[in-house]
Amino acid sequence: MIERPSLRAKEGWHVLHLFYRLEYGSWQLLSKEEKYAAKTRLASLVQEARTLPATQLLTFSVVTPKGDLGFMLLTEDLHTANRLEKRLTQALGVDVLTPAFSFYSLTERSEYTTTEEDFKQSLVAERKLDPASEEFASALDGFRQRMQKYLQDRLYPNMPDWPVFCFYPMLKRRLPGQNWYALTFEDRKRLMVGHGQVGRTYSGRVRQLITGATGLDDWEWGVSLFAHDVFEIKSIVYDMRFDAVSAGYAEFGEFFVGLQLPLGEIYERLGL
Repeated sequence: MIERPSLRAKEGWHVLHLFYRLEYGSWQLLSKEEKYAAKTRLASLVQEARTLPATQLLTFSVVTPKGDLGFMLLTEDLHTANRLEKRLTQALGVDVLTPAFSFYSLTERSEYTTTEEDFKQSLVAERKLDPASEEFASALDGFRQRMQKYLQDRLYPNMPDWPVFCFYPMLKRRLPGQNWYALTFEDRKRLMVGHGQVGRTYSGRVRQLITGATGLDDWEWGVSLFAHDVFEIKSIVYDMRFDAVSAGYAEFGEFFVGLQLPLGEIYERLGL
């Protein structure tokens, strides 16, 4: 294999969402020995990927006939992402896995998060703290620690092993009278603050990762949700629909729901 210099993003990790249909006709053409070798090959590849630095590979059984098998890959190197995607697609044999949907994005920070200057101003205006006081300094130090963890979770997340998974792409409308990008930054930030408040009410029940795809794929963001109960997924998406940002400016793509399972159990469910 030709070794190439790593293609790391200036900030964040590369993320691939891959959903496949299993072509049972092609699978049945394989001998018993070929099927065993194919399953071993894919299982070995998944384990290999999980040993790579700054790389996570999650496996899903897709709940509906939109797909059969799903992967979520996060890695620091675009060459690694590209190589693994090609190998995953081919691992079970020629024409056995057919891509049903894919999405490429990057983990990213939100441009609407509270800045340190915003927080300082709130300490003075809302809590009436003296900028020279110890209480002010302590509050500011706590803010910096929280923001450091927030950025780590957004840019270099450790994905949970929670069983219920949902993915969907989305974009912001660019219509007359509903053009997100024609709003001022201040208006967009004000709206997004309210949007984030809805999401935070699900803390501990839903883990969410928003990844950016502007210029990389057909949609602008990918939304990955993890939960222990599918009811929580349904509830957070429903509640978000009433938020001003979603109601006025959001367009959503196809939804994929999966169960995060070991590959061996996925094989069993697929009848392989």
